[in-house]
Amino acid sequence: MKLGHLNPLAYLAAALLAGGLACAQPPAAKERPEQIGGHPNINGIWQALNTANWNLEGQPMAAIEEFWQLGALFAVPPGQSVVKGGGAIPYLPRALERRAANRANWPGEDMEAKCFRAGIPRQTYLPYPFEIVQGDGDILFVYEYATSNRTVRMGENHISPDDVLVDQWLGWSNGRWEGDTLVVDVFGNMPVWLDRAGNFHNGATVTERYTLMDESHLWYEATIEDPSTFSRPWTIAMPLYRRVEPNAAVFEYKCVEIAEPLLYGELLNDPIK
Repeated sequence: MKLGHLNPLAYLAAALLAGGLACAQPPAAKERPEQIGGHPNINGIWQALNTANWNLEGQPMAAIEEFWQLGALFAVPPGQSVVKGGGAIPYLPRALERRAANRANWPGEDMEAKCFRAGIPRQTYLPYPFEIVQGDGDILFVYEYATSNRTVRMGENHISPDDVLVDQWLGWSNGRWEGDTLVVDVFGNMPVWLDRAGNFHNGATVTERYTLMDESHLWYEATIEDPSTFSRPWTIAMPLYRRVEPNAAVFEYKCVEIAEPLLYGELLNDPIK
């Protein structure tokens, strides 16, 4: 058949199809070095995709009666435990009483609602991205939530726990490489909630482990040790996903002004009615 005998509509359909296929192609991946200073390249913007921030131990779907007007917009989603082994957190009996009190006072007493820095490890699995900036020396973690950051001191820059004069929301972090795994010892932590279910620690020491699975996946583990709260050390584990969309960025989420009515109520010049 001669091309001149084709229906003009066929030409149009072919052109549209070709254009659509071209637009559907994903953007070309940017080249990234496999290693930096002989260690895996963990630079990038990362995010957890799970329900750990609702409850580390996992939970069924549930309505939140106080916010019934929001329907399914603000309800507890179902999710599985991220406690290693799939079990429960090994609380001491008196600590379980404290957790029950926390749950009774949620959300008002949750650090997340107050826009306080969420502590380690919670800052990692909040539903917001964070960026790891890795070079030849110290490693910087930049978090979208509460526009916060922390420095992981490497090598000769380590700080001794004996030299720490004040605890911090995100603690003090010393890092080292064990093979291809970045291990971060976090101490000088303030007492914080670990999720929206009232799980907590009372100033634990935390050992984090970041292991690159491939260029877009990190395996994250955090071991929590607090003899005043738990009968033994315990570990959470989860994958972290690298944000690969074009122009991925960590934005500023300065939530303090949003939390002010909760924190200060009638003390505000223009209190919420």
